[in-house]
Amino acid sequence: MLLLQLQPFNGVSHLTVGTPFPQKKCSRRTLLLRPQAVPSRTQRIMESVSVSGEVGGAGGAYSYEALKRLDQLWSSLCSAQEVVQEPQQVVSSIPSLFRSSDLANKAEGSYDVVVCGGTLGIFIATALCARGLKVAIVERNVLKGREQDWNISRKELLELVEVGVLEEDDIERATSINFNPNRCGFESKGDIWVNNILHLGVSPVKIIEIVKERFISLGGVIFEGCSVSCINIYEDAAVLKLSGDKILSSRLIIDAMGNFSPIVKQIRRGRKPDGVCLVVGTCARGFESNSTSDVIFSSSSVKKVGDSQAQYFWEAFPAASGPLDRTTYMFTYVEAQPGSPKLEELLEAYWDLMPEYQGVSLDNLEILRVIYGIFPTYRESPLPAAFCRVLQFGDASGIQSPVSFGGFGSLTRHLGRISAGIYEAINGDYLDSYNLSLLNPYMPNLSASWLFQRAMSAKKQSNVPPDFINELLFANFSCMQRLGDPVLRPFLQDVVQFGPLSKTLGLVMLTKPQILPSIFKQVGVPVLLDWSRHFLMLGYYTFLSTFADPIARPFLNTLPSKTSFQWKRHLEAWKYGAGLDYKL
Repeated sequence: MLLLQLQPFNGVSHLTVGTPFPQKKCSRRTLLLRPQAVPSRTQRIMESVSVSGEVGGAGGAYSYEALKRLDQLWSSLCSAQEVVQEPQQVVSSIPSLFRSSDLANKAEGSYDVVVCGGTLGIFIATALCARGLKVAIVERNVLKGREQDWNISRKELLELVEVGVLEEDDIERATSINFNPNRCGFESKGDIWVNNILHLGVSPVKIIEIVKERFISLGGVIFEGCSVSCINIYEDAAVLKLSGDKILSSRLIIDAMGNFSPIVKQIRRGRKPDGVCLVVGTCARGFESNSTSDVIFSSSSVKKVGDSQAQYFWEAFPAASGPLDRTTYMFTYVEAQPGSPKLEELLEAYWDLMPEYQGVSLDNLEILRVIYGIFPTYRESPLPAAFCRVLQFGDASGIQSPVSFGGFGSLTRHLGRISAGIYEAINGDYLDSYNLSLLNPYMPNLSASWLFQRAMSAKKQSNVPPDFINELLFANFSCMQRLGDPVLRPFLQDVVQFGPLSKTLGLVMLTKPQILPSIFKQVGVPVLLDWSRHFLMLGYYTFLSTFADPIARPFLNTLPSKTSFQWKRHLEAWKYGAGLDYKL
């Protein structure tokens, strides 16, 4: 007979097959073993790809080991109860009888603002430096961009120029590729083509290097290879204790540590997200037709994945690394519940579906890198400040769309508003949690977007046809196209406005009344009632920004400084919460 023997290999047990020999007394290393698991296709492909230059932030890791770690995190999130174990207490408020000056001699520096998390934090840090504030960045890795392109429009990049983060020439330096037109399509029902939507591929390596140089030239300081151990909030300052026993003192801490920020976990008390977008994909070489992009495309109806259902969507963009290189993403919206698909399961489906979607054989492609990510989102977003002197920014604040999860586009849109507000808060010492929360206010257009994510999420027992999601999306996009650019373009750039949304819904009900019962089945009456509240608030904010703002604004300079600060934030909340900051 054959003998299976356990042997260590690089710290991981594996199996070898040997010839029979006389039986001996069993040692502690002799075990009854299952046959060795055959590596999955995903594992074989990923381990054949050269991995280098992994960085922090979403999408910054490409290895199979990192994929397994993320899947373990995702599985624990799915299997947990509604509230997981109490998270680590990173931030502590110190009673007012103590003052931070007791630690002044130990601090390596005192700053107006310390930004924790540099990948997107470098943009807000540079905007504040450009206003004359003393700013430092704490980054647990080396502060550099990932290899994978960020897709965005030129219009959005120009907003970085307006706040002093970039020069207009820098846009050309950072832009690696430019392509048009861009497609939206849904399972053979028809395609809608637009121009100048996510049509630029920006190199994160280049743009972060440019902004980093500007930040340092303005006097900014960067602490790389340092993670946040704890933050103590005193009456007069916040004190950060970093790994390596470094201590920094700051008037304000900006948490830009992303979706899985430990401070956000503490504020949300470990609560499970209300929705999750799972994304997998590749950047590969070998695409002959590579001059257009897909903003959103669905090539199939709802599919079964393990114990759950999933509706797959696609994005595809030409990549800057070569004329035949293309980045293809497959994503789906799910809930963090037992049975939800793992990223590796989605990748297994990706290898089957992507060749048909792109019209190319997998054997003819050279996989340059495999991409994957988990993007959680919460109904209670943006996240109000829970502590004095601590403010969430970017993905950590939840201000990105629950449909697109476009963190970089959301950053460019809100950077001017938030940096101006922070500058005023620092100068006026309005750093309590109430005044900081005015910088991350309730935005009904963001809350109204929740209905779209729910409508695009497959459910086990929704009693709707398998192609309902595609039918609904095509009906909406067709109506928006008929209504023209003032309706379609804002929506494609994550801006929901009352007028365009009302027109679209009205036209859908007139032209496709037969899908209304399925909408109720798909999303549920409670969700529709909750959405109706945000829809009404969207109309109310539109009214306030259009008619009340012009009346109130001339009186701002006559008010006391603190009251003026607060009213400016209210006017901004009306404008941005109604999507009226967007201009064609």
